[in-house]
Order: sequence, then C-alpha cells, then structure tokens
Amino acid sequence: MAMQRINGTTLWVEDTGPRSDAQPTILFSHGLLFSTALFAPQIAALRGQYRCVAYDHRGQGQSAKSDLRSIDMELLYQDAVELVESLGVGPVHFVGLSMGGFVGMRMAARRPDLVRSLALLETSADGEPAENWTKYRALSAAARVFGLAPVADRVMPILFAKSTLSDVSRAADVARWRAQLIGNRRDIWRAVNGVIERNAIYPELKQIRCPTLVLVGDEDVATVPAKSERLAAAIAGATLTRVPRAGHSSSLEAPDAVTAALLTLLQR
Repeated sequence: MAMQRINGTTLWVEDTGPRSDAQPTILFSHGLLFSTALFAPQIAALRGQYRCVAYDHRGQGQSAKSDLRSIDMELLYQDAVELVESLGVGPVHFVGLSMGGFVGMRMAARRPDLVRSLALLETSADGEPAENWTKYRALSAAARVFGLAPVADRVMPILFAKSTLSDVSRAADVARWRAQLIGNRRDIWRAVNGVIERNAIYPELKQIRCPTLVLVGDEDVATVPAKSERLAAAIAGATLTRVPRAGHSSSLEAPDAVTAALLTLLQR
C-alpha cells in the first residue's frame, strides 16, 4: 500500500498478491462515495491467485485532494491508463463498479492493449439522466457545507438494496457502510460533479472486443437493470449477470455471487 504519483496527482494504491509475468493483474476501480474498501471481499478472495491492484480515484478516499470544480471521467480515464503503464501490469482484468465502470469502458474501447477482460458492475454507458441532476446537486451542496451525515438516510437507499437495508441479520454491515459513507471528505462534491456531467460512452462500445461481464443487482435503483441490459447488448459477446437481492453496491451486498461471476470471467 503506497501513494503513487500519477498524472499530476497522487493516488492511494493497494497492491497485493503474487507478482509474476505468468499471472495477470486485476485492477479494481471503485464507485462514487467509496474507496478501495468497496472491493475488499473480492480482493481477499482473489489475491491468492492474482495480483490485485486497487486504487482510490483522485479527490476520493486517501488519494490527494483536487482543486477542480469537476473531476471528470476523461481525467479519471487518463489516471487509470497512467497507473497501469507506470506499474507495468497491462493488460489487466479491469473491474469497475459504477464510476469505475465509466473508466473501464473508456480504457477498453480506446486502449485495448491495456485490457485483458472487463467487468462492469452497476454501471451505464449513458450520461446521467437530466431528472437526477437537481437531486444529486442538492445532495452535493449539502455535503459540501455539512458533510454527508445529514443526508445519509437519503443516500443509503440509493447505494444499497431495500432487501439489504431491511435485513436484521445485516444490521452491523449496514451500520459500518453508513459510517464509511458519512466519513467521506467534504470535497467529494468535486467528484459528484464529474459523475453528473459525464459524457455518454455508448457510441464507443462497439470498439470493445475483450471478454466482458456486465453485472447488476436486481434491486439497483441508481443504475437500473434495464441499463445493464442495454449495455450488454451493445458489447460484442458480453455476458449479463443479475444478482438477486442486491443494489448498487453488489460487491459488498452479495460478495460471494460477485466473486463467483468474476472468476467465471477470469477463467475465460
């Protein structure tokens, strides 16, 4: 685990597992309001067989702060490319959830030499629907002034399935995830702007030729399953997997199912 100087900023990078030219690397790219912790269950399960590299996006987690009004997806794509090249680990198995998927699609379409396979979890190739802008900007503005604690009860149902939040046996997990959400830095609004204002990547999907998994929780309200169906249909040979009783954070809500789906992709 170390800070890595990348593309004019400093990123927090966790690099675990065997390092061998014969064993490819998995690169994990997290979603908005999260960090490398989003993939902790998958990394724990896979690092015995694969080199696992996870990183916090600029302006999030433990990575350096940014003074940009909007940390856009094109910049995050450039960060990911430079990270892979600087570590010398390409081509990688790229695993991206939500915002991480926005990055992964760009890399697979534009730099196929760096992507061995692509796993797109809870993500979309479209821009943010206009009807969400006002709501997300209001949440962002509140977080900027007061932090995420006052809006946590409104954000949790966006990030997690109703089944998860109502499951008494998972109360401790939900409390921990809520604490992580509240612990987000005040400048997270810069990353929120980048997600809201992102351009669609859909027209470039035809350029993706690597083995691709599209995975979605069947209770995801942030990126509804229909968007994953549209995404999978646009990528040649893509496989679509729906995870029961999971929402926008399937890697935490249904870790075993997500890991199993990733293993199926990796073994292809």
